[in-house]
Amino acid sequence: MKPTRILVLLAAIGLAGAASWNYMRPRPVTWVAPRRGDAAQIVYATGTVEPVSWAKVTPLIRERIVELCDCEGRKVRRGDVLARLDSSQAQATLAELKAREQLAKAEHERLSVLLERNAASQQALDRARSEVHQATALISGQTARLESHVLRAPMDGTILRKDGEVGEIAEPGTVLFWIGEGRPLRIVADVNEEDIPQVKPGQETLVRADAFPERVLKAKVGSITPKGDPVAKVYRVYLTLPEDTPVMIGMTVELNIVVRVVNNALLLPTKALQGDAAFVIEGGKAHRRTLRIGIRGTSDAEILSGLADDSRVVSPFPEKLTDGTRVSPEGG
Repeated sequence: MKPTRILVLLAAIGLAGAASWNYMRPRPVTWVAPRRGDAAQIVYATGTVEPVSWAKVTPLIRERIVELCDCEGRKVRRGDVLARLDSSQAQATLAELKAREQLAKAEHERLSVLLERNAASQQALDRARSEVHQATALISGQTARLESHVLRAPMDGTILRKDGEVGEIAEPGTVLFWIGEGRPLRIVADVNEEDIPQVKPGQETLVRADAFPERVLKAKVGSITPKGDPVAKVYRVYLTLPEDTPVMIGMTVELNIVVRVVNNALLLPTKALQGDAAFVIEGGKAHRRTLRIGIRGTSDAEILSGLADDSRVVSPFPEKLTDGTRVSPEGG
């Protein structure tokens, strides 16, 4: 039995030695060096491209469409007829009111003659005159209502889009025509209320559109609507676009509004950070450091203090590394 005990003891010593060796062996890590560059603080938003000058044409009444211009993409002048709604019932009402007016006028003339012969009273004549005026007023109102059956261009411009078909029922408030000019264009964006204090007119903005995935377009903050939306908690921001911008009306875009730029900043990849902490390699060991962070972007963060230009920082940030662990730097 003694040889067996000796073998077991030697095996235990061997395992302990291997564990000790693995514990003391430096842990391999990759690292990066900070670099100097420009750091930009941005406000993110989404927006829609629209003309600077444009209008929507909507019906005021619910009625069937009987005529619709074939004018999408064409120039129109203010007052041109774009569509007509069924006015047969309104025309019948107008005809009835005109007949009523004629009867009232005939009665007024008859009573005028009778009054001259002392065969009618002044009160009866006044009543007849009032009925004539009332009928005339009703005709004026009905004539104005008939005009609402005709949809006209509210401005000179191009028909940017036409919706609806002859025979359909046009609902009040439903847009049948978009009219405006194709250029110049602008972007209308909604910016969160916590970000809006940083946004100012004149700020440069980077624009990305799905239609142009390889291009970064530019815009500039034009104006900000003074009153925000208390429900959505956003403010409307208008951005101007250069004349040669390839985007089209109605496109949705993503915006990075540049609110502050720091030149020659010390930058560190964000993947090397966990919050404000990073592991710096010194003397063969990784030491956890708390850094003072400035502008934090999607790929890099501005380091205000706590890191030297020639530092070596473990990257990506090691989740299970403890402060003071011996490391073997690789790459860089």
